[in-house]
Amino acid sequence: MEKPAEKLWNGNYCRVWIANFLLYFSFMLLTPLFPLYLSETFDADKQMIGIVLSGYTLTALIIRPFSGYLIDGFPRRVVLLTSFFLVFLLFFGYPLSASLLLFATIRTLHGAPFGAATISNSTVAIDVLPSSRRAEGIGYYGLSNNVATAISPTVALAIYGATHSYNLLFALAILVSGLAFYCNYTLKLQPKAITRRPPLSFDRFVLLKAWRQGFCIACFSFSYGVISTYIAVYGKEELGITSGTGLFFMLLSIGLILSRITGSQTLRRGKIAQNASIGISISAIGYLLFAALHNSWGYYGAAFIIGLGNGHMFPAFQTMFLNLASNDQRGTANSTLYVSWDIGVGLGILAGGMVAEFWGYHAAFWMMWIVNVFGAISYFVSAKKHFLKNRLY
Repeated sequence: MEKPAEKLWNGNYCRVWIANFLLYFSFMLLTPLFPLYLSETFDADKQMIGIVLSGYTLTALIIRPFSGYLIDGFPRRVVLLTSFFLVFLLFFGYPLSASLLLFATIRTLHGAPFGAATISNSTVAIDVLPSSRRAEGIGYYGLSNNVATAISPTVALAIYGATHSYNLLFALAILVSGLAFYCNYTLKLQPKAITRRPPLSFDRFVLLKAWRQGFCIACFSFSYGVISTYIAVYGKEELGITSGTGLFFMLLSIGLILSRITGSQTLRRGKIAQNASIGISISAIGYLLFAALHNSWGYYGAAFIIGLGNGHMFPAFQTMFLNLASNDQRGTANSTLYVSWDIGVGLGILAGGMVAEFWGYHAAFWMMWIVNVFGAISYFVSAKKHFLKNRLY
């Protein structure tokens, strides 16, 4: 007689899922409008906008390896709640920033608790999942990001379109991040028994076995950093699309949600490399469409296709990182994944801003596609074979 499947959506998993949704909702509520806010409020040019907005990725990048060590070596509930509370606290700094320098400082500081929060929350999510449904659960966990990404920019643009009030959006972000903290506060976790604190060594901060996969992720997130940051300004200045950014993110997230749902079933059957291959190929097509077609068909069509691709690719890569790590390195595996993502996003924002300033948005988007293709080639030539040969689970 076949053993019944273990319960996936247990109470703790639901709480961390909702907390992750609220965390990303609060951040994505402001991200698409920050370029416009900086331009209108501080008269910042494209290059300066890129520098200011990439600051948080730098601090997130710095803190995430330490977050992996902390989450593996200290009580996870303490690390989790501390990081979520600091995310909530720093949201107050945006409306209080009277200068571009102060805004840039707050934005840069905000990256540290955000980076720690994403690592600690995803690691706790993995802990509370039954082992037999972990790969599937990772796929569904990512839906929390995707649903937030679908709803949040649309809500933000609707509120801004109706009120033209940035302060109202700042207040909503503060409220939502506070709810995220409370949601995790209600978690009922078993205290993690730590018999021996992990020694301070490089492989406790970076999962060296996964550097090939990390390089690929950095290339893919480079592309996402370019498109997600400059989509609103590009649509307004080049295509005359003043209220379509919300629809762009909605279509992107619908693609992500659909592929996450279908991909989770194949991940459950162990088809990790296949999921990644499908996602990478679809994403490359989407970025090519966006770079090549400078009209609404390219703008909206690419959003859905990129969403389909990334929804297959990211959970497969996260499972790869975890399957290359031992059980006591889950935090390190997660932090290495997100560090790789942060490196790509930060470089994408910086390079996208500089290229757009001197050669225009079309050049920035072609650069975005070329880097994406380079990552795809690296995966099929090296990273895929390495994973299949060295996986532990």
